[in-house]
Amino acid sequence: KLHTTIGEQLLEHVPLLGGEGLRVVRSHHERWDGSGYPDGLAGYDIPIASRITFVCDAYDAMTSDRPYRAARSQLVALAELLGGAGQQFCPHCANTLVDELLEGN
Repeated sequence: KLHTTIGEQLLEHVPLLGGEGLRVVRSHHERWDGSGYPDGLAGYDIPIASRITFVCDAYDAMTSDRPYRAARSQLVALAELLGGAGQQFCPHCANTLVDELLEGN
């Protein structure tokens, strides 16, 4: 859970990112329902770039092999994104990613 704040600290010396870029890194594990970290932000208080990053990162994690489990299929991952929309993920971001990925097939 510390990687969001450590990432923010590592990048604070990169002038190109500025304050908003650091906020995106810090907030990319906030959950739509407010149960995320590190600040417990919810809904539209989470920066849009963080909401997009979170849903894309979750999809990538689900569809990639991990030491503790095999990658899930695209359809299973998409179903999990939709199942988490409105709780874990921003509904608009989750639905948009699912739509985009389905259109690409």
